[in-house]
Amino acid sequence: MKKKIGFIGIGLMGLPMSKNLVKAGYNLTVFNRSKNKAEPLKEFGAKISNTLKDAVDGSDIVITMLTDDTAVDEVMNNDDFTKSLKSGAIVIDMSSVKPTTATKHGNNLKLKNINYLDAPVSGGTIGAEEASLAIMVGGEKNIFDDAIDILKKMGNPTLVGPIGSGQVSKLANQIIVGLTIGAVAEAVTLCEKAGADPNKMIKALSGGWADSKVLQTHGKRMINKDFTPKGRTSVHLKDMNNILECANNYNTHLPISNLVKEMYKSLVENGHGETDHSSLYKEIERINNK
Repeated sequence: MKKKIGFIGIGLMGLPMSKNLVKAGYNLTVFNRSKNKAEPLKEFGAKISNTLKDAVDGSDIVITMLTDDTAVDEVMNNDDFTKSLKSGAIVIDMSSVKPTTATKHGNNLKLKNINYLDAPVSGGTIGAEEASLAIMVGGEKNIFDDAIDILKKMGNPTLVGPIGSGQVSKLANQIIVGLTIGAVAEAVTLCEKAGADPNKMIKALSGGWADSKVLQTHGKRMINKDFTPKGRTSVHLKDMNNILECANNYNTHLPISNLVKEMYKSLVENGHGETDHSSLYKEIERINNK
């Protein structure tokens, strides 16, 4: 018998992720503060809960996919959540939060005999839709083994280490993605300024050392000036701030990450917080138009 799953947070990522679970045949109950965002899941057989308590009650596994640390804290500290979890249940937080936040909630839930995995993802809405997300997991191996079949319905899970390790890996991911977006934005800008066709530049680099999903996907968004949000700039700024806070906790300096963080901060301050993070191109454009 397949496990009963509660899914909290039906946003840009949560919607396709939960859809893949219910399409795989799982008994899924979902909750979102804005109930209308969860309504599309009805046709696939998901139960839409009116309350957080109803989504959690009786679930073998509860997945949270929320915007930030504040949203995760609000759920994890809510009595309707903690008191409705059954003993031995597994909570999988797939949100991107600080490693210290993951460790705090993992320790608190352990005192209540609730298991916990931090399992942030990378791959954006496309990866969520295709169930090809990179899933970076922190926690105990036996708990990971219990949850792996469910995680595989959303992507490719890897157990990285103890609780918090998933979030550290996600920060490493966001360093690479954020800095690469900046590099691609400069490369596209240089081609445009110098009269080279940026589309043909991307084609020419395909298969070489500079090739990447960021180049192929975000580079084309920059060329087409299509910044419809797949991964929001405001969220990536949050991640860059978390990266630098984590680094500071370990007396580690990340000068390039700090520079890119300042660029994302300027982008948000100039009204692009809700655009796709590939819109970092517009910050390069702004600097060149001073």
